[in-house]
Amino acid sequence: MTRMTADTTLLILGASGDLTSRLLLPALGQLLAREPERKIRLAGAGVEDWSDEAWRETVRRAFATTDSESAFKPLSDTTYTQADITDADQLQKLLDAAEGRPALYFAVPPAVAAKACDALRSVTIPEGTILALEKPFGSDAATAEHLNATLAELVPEGQVFRVDHFLGRSTVLNLLGARFANRLIEPAWSADHIASILVQFDEPLGLEGRAGYYDKAGALTDMIQSHLLQVMAFATMEPPASLDQRDLRDATGAALRATAVWNDDPIASSRRARYTAGTVEGRDFPSYVDEPGVDPGRETETLAEMTVEVRNARWQGVPITLRSGKALGNAEAKVEVRFHPVRHLPRGFTGDPGPTVLRFSLGPDSIALDLNVNGEADPLELEKATLEAELGAGALKAYAEVLSGILDGDAMLSVRGDAAVDCWHIVQPVIDAWRDGRVPLDEYAAGTSGPESWPTT
Repeated sequence: MTRMTADTTLLILGASGDLTSRLLLPALGQLLAREPERKIRLAGAGVEDWSDEAWRETVRRAFATTDSESAFKPLSDTTYTQADITDADQLQKLLDAAEGRPALYFAVPPAVAAKACDALRSVTIPEGTILALEKPFGSDAATAEHLNATLAELVPEGQVFRVDHFLGRSTVLNLLGARFANRLIEPAWSADHIASILVQFDEPLGLEGRAGYYDKAGALTDMIQSHLLQVMAFATMEPPASLDQRDLRDATGAALRATAVWNDDPIASSRRARYTAGTVEGRDFPSYVDEPGVDPGRETETLAEMTVEVRNARWQGVPITLRSGKALGNAEAKVEVRFHPVRHLPRGFTGDPGPTVLRFSLGPDSIALDLNVNGEADPLELEKATLEAELGAGALKAYAEVLSGILDGDAMLSVRGDAAVDCWHIVQPVIDAWRDGRVPLDEYAAGTSGPESWPTT
């Protein structure tokens, strides 16, 4: 039987790497199992000397991890090419072999992706070609602007996907529904009613073999500069006219442009620390400085906090804390919104009327609302009650949502070029203060919630 020509060729550059086998391919399998009508061809290219059969087995095993073996059959003729993706001639051959619209996914370190994009300037690029790049986008604002200028020479901005898989998380999308579709919440979503916001992603994992990247990046660049600022933008943007890519990215971009370090004081508004030896969920961790591949002289942080403010009419005066760290106990991933206390509480109530708190958990996905209610034993004694709804894991993995947008050419969940630069501008004062040693590098034992001297978030 003659195989139907594909609408799109998904060409994974860096196909022999960990990102491809651990995240991209399982997500692709899940997407295709759910949407078998998609007509795509899969091709891989990488530095390893793999045969087509070895590559196909890698794809097959990855699909099996998400029970998506049935999705492999239409892709069973997928091929692998050993290639230097920074060489223009080799990139040209890869593009010439593509069916339909090529979608190039750069599953390689950012520096390699930048060199490959430079090489693409000497390549004839088919009309409609999509370029998908992993974060970080540059290493500062200047390099991000340079990368944007290179990409602009290659394809229109709407065909550039700066991948932030956090934007594919179902809870981030649930945040939009809770904000904009509930009369109870939407009018109260401003500094008039909200006292503070926390965007937190603490995890029990350590380096997990990523020292080569992480020790140069650290928690601030790895998580806050990219993922958490994007989540914050979703939480604080003005209501967009629609959820299409232009309106949504205009709204999040405006929020980021208005964001600055709290009180313009990066020393008082940021903290950093790294873990020492300890135990997390039964796993023993060495001190970070003793992890393989770590250079202690870099003083890389594994826990970072910074507080910012969105300086516009809606949010002026509301501190927004962004926090992320590794090897932490009681790890939480959430967006937490604390409301102001009521203006007047009638005399006669007893108990401590704590703040009303709305929490969006980033896994397992849930939404919870802490309210003050009358106690059962004494109706005048206030107690805390929590209303909670489990939201489920979402139909697709975060990377499957990202791949769906790439294959559809819908950039709604990708980072626009100006936003990538703005995120660097926001964190640069903190980076400079840390680099100059003006903020101490604290320590915490792996398995704890952070340095004892830090206040509880």
